[in-house]
Amino acid sequence: MTGPAPEQPAPEQPAPEQQPVSEPPAPERTTPTVLEQIGGVSGLVYSTVPVVVFVPVNSFFDLRTAIYAALGVAALLFVVRLVRREPLTPAISGLLGVAICVFIADRVGDAKGYFLFGIWSTLVYAIVFAVSILVRWPLIGVAWHLVNGEGSSWRRQRSILRAYDIATALWALLFAARYLTQSELYDDGATGWLAFTRIAMGWPLTALVVLATILLVRRAQRAEAARAESSAQAEITARSA
Repeated sequence: MTGPAPEQPAPEQPAPEQQPVSEPPAPERTTPTVLEQIGGVSGLVYSTVPVVVFVPVNSFFDLRTAIYAALGVAALLFVVRLVRREPLTPAISGLLGVAICVFIADRVGDAKGYFLFGIWSTLVYAIVFAVSILVRWPLIGVAWHLVNGEGSSWRRQRSILRAYDIATALWALLFAARYLTQSELYDDGATGWLAFTRIAMGWPLTALVVLATILLVRRAQRAEAARAESSAQAEITARSA
């Protein structure tokens, strides 16, 4: 009589292969737009507040009080931008711009001096933008592709280069119109109208020119892409024939 058969040890199961843990994809870096780099819509609005404060305070009180009021409002807006974690560069440039304007007004001894820096700046901008067209490096194209991290191949695409020429010309005309209008009002000593034209010819017209620029460039890019696709298709057809 034989005893029970010894139990066979169960075969060892192979350890399950460990699946590699996939790391979450890194967040895609988005390039800030031009509007975002100047502080967005709020940045455009903020730029008008010191002017709106400066002129009435000067009318009801005096130049010194208006200077302090404009600086105080600019400093307050700077703090608000910091608290809201808005881009630092437009916040600093906004405060610095107001400081320069009130300094010139103090040296001139007249409230209209507040607008002198902006008047001459627009003349410089108009000249620089016009010259960039003449040398075939339109500034709107340079800025557009610099912000988007692209090269200078766009200059070899005739339709896109023409679109940038037109867009740059629109900006040059805008700056020239600002200079001519505001310099005439400055000579007449019309401080109130200077404030009005600075706001009216500021971000509202800027928004229109920005929109026109985007439409021009995107239309030219679509046309150039369609032309490149048509050329590639024609080359493929010629090779297969």
